[in-house]
Amino acid sequence: MTDAPKPPVSKSLATKSHGGNQARAIGRKSIRPTLKPRELMTDTPELAGAWRAQILTLFPQAFPGVLGESLTGRALQDGKWQLETYDLREYGIGKHRNVDDTPAGGGAGMVLRADVLEAAINDARASAKGVMPLIYLSPRGRRMDQALMRELSQADGVTLLCGRFEGVDERVLEHYNIIEVSLGDFVMTGGELAAQAMIDATVRLLPGVLGNMASTEEESHSNGLLEHPQYTKPAEWQGHAIPDVLLSGNHAKIAAWRKAQSEKITQDRRPDLWDAHTKKG
Repeated sequence: MTDAPKPPVSKSLATKSHGGNQARAIGRKSIRPTLKPRELMTDTPELAGAWRAQILTLFPQAFPGVLGESLTGRALQDGKWQLETYDLREYGIGKHRNVDDTPAGGGAGMVLRADVLEAAINDARASAKGVMPLIYLSPRGRRMDQALMRELSQADGVTLLCGRFEGVDERVLEHYNIIEVSLGDFVMTGGELAAQAMIDATVRLLPGVLGNMASTEEESHSNGLLEHPQYTKPAEWQGHAIPDVLLSGNHAKIAAWRKAQSEKITQDRRPDLWDAHTKKG
């Protein structure tokens, strides 16, 4: 049986692969569950058909991090996706492996050098197969949303550049037509946490990662609205009872109640989402 073809990713995410030195493949299909998360990443051949995440970073030891736990960690063990890191320091210049320099025109901080990033990107893209968008985690990029995660999950993988200091040389972004994506309207010390958030949100949408894919259909942002409240046992806790409708067994009334709650919460908490939802009809 062959893998079903994946839907194409939009042109905004489809970037060409650039040649370079032979890349190092990292990841393992099966591993003992007693191993620590970092040990999920050992040198192995590429896994056929696995969704791949390539990370260009100054801190490869930060991965897999939380991605090695729970559902994403189990999926990594099972070969449903593969994680590769490229240590930017290894591409540094000179005896001290310098990766950055002062901003042209003056100013505070340091900027990652174009020639260093070129070598790392070429190395990663040399092994990129199929559709693997090249993304720079940047506070000035488009904000992450569920639509983007769905699109990435339908690709063959992603190559993520994690910035540090004052960012990266602009010429690199222009030369490789890199897509800039932001975790939110705030600034972090680097892109590693944003990269992990993006991978987590994407990997959970891959086939076979979640036990019940139907659970993604009513989540926040899945249909442009925030999710309705959730309850479980005990039926009464600290004087607070589960709404009667949820215990009625009437599925039509339950669905209507959840829809109404979802709409109310979205209107109250995210009027921007509500406005966009109503415009879509």
